[in-house]
Amino acid sequence: MTTATIPDKHTTPENTGFGSKRYRTYVLSALTLIYIMNFVDRGLLAVVGPDLVPELGISDTQFGLLTGFGFALLYTIVGIPLARYADTGHRVWIMSICVALWSLMTVLCGLATEVTVGSITIGAFWILLMCRVGVGIGEAGCTPPANSLIADYYAPRERSQALGVYAMGVTLGTMFANLIGGWVTDAFDWRTAFFVVGLPGLVIAAIFKFTVKEPPRGYTDPKQQKVQERVELREAIRELTTKPAFWLMTGGATVAAFCGYGISSFQSIFLVRTHEITTGEAAIWINTPVSLAAAIGTFATGWLATKLYQKHPGAIAWVPALGLALSIPFYVFAFTTENLLFAAIGLIIGGFVKYGYIAAQYTIGQGVVSMRVRAMATAVLLFVVNLIGYGFGPLFIGFISDIFFANGALELGFAAEELTRNQCHPGKIGLLSEDLQTVCSTVYAQSLQSAMVIMAVLYGASSLFFLLTWRRLGTDMVDRNPNTAP
Repeated sequence: MTTATIPDKHTTPENTGFGSKRYRTYVLSALTLIYIMNFVDRGLLAVVGPDLVPELGISDTQFGLLTGFGFALLYTIVGIPLARYADTGHRVWIMSICVALWSLMTVLCGLATEVTVGSITIGAFWILLMCRVGVGIGEAGCTPPANSLIADYYAPRERSQALGVYAMGVTLGTMFANLIGGWVTDAFDWRTAFFVVGLPGLVIAAIFKFTVKEPPRGYTDPKQQKVQERVELREAIRELTTKPAFWLMTGGATVAAFCGYGISSFQSIFLVRTHEITTGEAAIWINTPVSLAAAIGTFATGWLATKLYQKHPGAIAWVPALGLALSIPFYVFAFTTENLLFAAIGLIIGGFVKYGYIAAQYTIGQGVVSMRVRAMATAVLLFVVNLIGYGFGPLFIGFISDIFFANGALELGFAAEELTRNQCHPGKIGLLSEDLQTVCSTVYAQSLQSAMVIMAVLYGASSLFFLLTWRRLGTDMVDRNPNTAP
C-alpha cells in the first residue's frame, strides 16, 4: 500500500484551511443547510404522525418501525461502503447524488397508498415503509463525507466550532420539520407536507454540486502525518480498537440517540393525545420553540467546549455529560404535568441542555484517529448510533406504549382482542360502546406518557458513558498526544 506525504505548503502551522474565509463559510453554510434538510425529511414523519397514524390505522409499534428501524437499517448498512468511498472518492459528488435521492423518496412518501398488483394487495403502511427505506439509503451519504470535507476545509483549532455549527442541523432540521410540516398538515394534509419539504432538495443538490469545490485530502493535517491512499476496513477497525475513548463516546452517543430519537418521534403524538391539541398546534407552538432552544443549546455547548478545550481538553466530554444528566428532571416533569405551558417549558429546557453530545461525538470521533480513516470512523460511529439508537429508540417507545395500553385495558376488564389502540384513534372512538370509550380515555394517552418517562430516565446512562470518555481523552486525542497517531 503506497503512501504520500502532503506538501509542506498545505501543512504549515499558519494553515487556516482550504480556500478563503468567506468561501469556507459558504461551504460550511451549504453543508449545514443540507444537514438541516436531512433532518427535515427524516423528521417530518414524526410531525405528521398524529394525522397519519389514524388515517393508516397503525399501532404505536408500527409507527416506531416507520420512524426508527425501517429507516435506520439500510441507512446504517449503506453508510459503511459510502464512507469507504468518501475516504478516497469525490465527496461533493457523493453528497449531491444522495441529496437528490432522499429528496425524491421523501416526495414519494406523500403518495403512499394501498396498491393492488394482480391478486396481491400491498397496504399503505408497507408502501410508506419502502419509501422510508429509500430515504434512509439517500441520507446515508450525507454525514461521513460532510465531516471529511469540514476536516479539510478547517484547521484543527477551528474544527470543533465548525462541527458545532454543522451539528446544529439536527435541531434546526427538526425545528423546520415542525414549523413547515405542522402548518402544511393543518392547512392541507400530511401528504402535501411531504411534497413541500421534498421537492426543494432536488434543486439544492444541483446547486451544491456546481458551487462547492472538492478540497485536497488532508489539507489541514500536520505535515509530519502521512496519508495512505487507501485504507482497508480491517485496518481502520484496528486503529479504532486502540482508542477506548472512541468506543466510550460511541456508547454515550448511542444511548443519547436511543432516547432522543424515541422521544422526538412520539413527541407530537404525545402532545396531541395528552393535551388534546391539533397536529399543527403541537408542531408550531410546542415542538418548534423546543427545537430552536435545542439548536441554540447545541451551538452554545459546542462553543463552550471549544473555548475550554485548550486548557481543559476533557470539556468536550464532561460538558455534554453534565447536560444529559440535567435534562432528566426537566423531561420527566414535561411528560407528567397536566399543564401544557409547563410541559413546553420542561421540553425547552431539556432540549437546550442535552444536545452538547452531538458536537462532542463528531469532535472526538474525528480527533482520536488519523486523517486517513476519518470518514470511516464517522461511518462506524453512525452505524452503531443509528442502528441501535435511531433504529430501536422509536420502536422501543412504541412497543412499550402498546404493552402499557394492553395491560391497562386488561386491568379494566378488556382483553387485547376486544380493544385495540386503532379503535381509540379520533374519528373511530365514537363507534365504541360507552364502556370501551371510558377505557380509551384512561389508557390511550397514559400508556404513551409512561413510555416517554422511562425513556427520559435512560439519559442517565448516556451521561455516565461521557464521563468515562473524559478520563481517556488525554491519551487518545491525536492533537493532545501525537504519539497515539498511527
